[in-house]
Amino acid sequence: VTAAETAGRSGRRLAPSTCRCFGDAAGDRSTHFGFETVPEAEKAKKVYKVFENVAHHYDTMNDAMSLGIHRLWKDALLHAMHPQPGAQLLDVAGGTGDIAFRFLEYVRSQRERQRRRAEDGEEAGPRESGAVVCDINKEMLKVGKRRADSAGVTAGLSWVAGDAEELPFDDDQFDIYTVAFGIRNVTHIDQALKEALRVLKPGGRFMCLEFSKVTNPVLARLYDAYSFNVIPALGEVIAADWKSYQYLVESIRKFPDQEEFKFMIEDAGFFCVKYYNLTGGVVALHSGFKL
Repeated sequence: VTAAETAGRSGRRLAPSTCRCFGDAAGDRSTHFGFETVPEAEKAKKVYKVFENVAHHYDTMNDAMSLGIHRLWKDALLHAMHPQPGAQLLDVAGGTGDIAFRFLEYVRSQRERQRRRAEDGEEAGPRESGAVVCDINKEMLKVGKRRADSAGVTAGLSWVAGDAEELPFDDDQFDIYTVAFGIRNVTHIDQALKEALRVLKPGGRFMCLEFSKVTNPVLARLYDAYSFNVIPALGEVIAADWKSYQYLVESIRKFPDQEEFKFMIEDAGFFCVKYYNLTGGVVALHSGFKL
């Protein structure tokens, strides 16, 4: 695991996802949907359809595609976060609840430690923590709610249908904002980052887990071969859906690399921005703070 410290703002490149492409008609903006160029107005609808299609196989496919390693990446996010009892989490594009479940379990274990210390004469901890899972896709939320009910995870957990680019929350409301494997699907990533800043309290932390650029050339070739030849095939076998998983693979290649995304987070107004490569850069964990 390596860390890249905050770089200066001079001489930076503009991240590809912040660029606006224009069609033949004036004002007819286009963007990418995987490797396909589509009108901006259509991307959100197409992405919604993808996740509507994959929702019921989402967790099974995550295990199959990553050979279970996605669980370790999400655990790494929680250990880096190290939330304390009383923290309020907003997990955007949180769909099936993986991050929220881990968060609540982590703070419960921390609170139990505090309770034991309180029995020894120390002060008890603050109020209970809470987690809000926000996702634009109602099918993903349905799957998440069913998982929560089956696991008995209901206390401190709420589910909200909402758009990352226009969050239905007040300013300065959350201590931690997370988005795991979701921000690359947003049409205007810069706007989603501004919304993250808005809803965080001063001192709040932004954390993003996302597929990124593999740093080792040999691993990169193997990863590309696996991504384009195996993952869509798994999608067809497990979910009877080649196209959705072809899009997911392509969307990874269109997402800014580690440095470019770091610059975007800084431009949105976050400070102390760092990133950590996981599994050779297959995934990067970005972190920044609102001052």
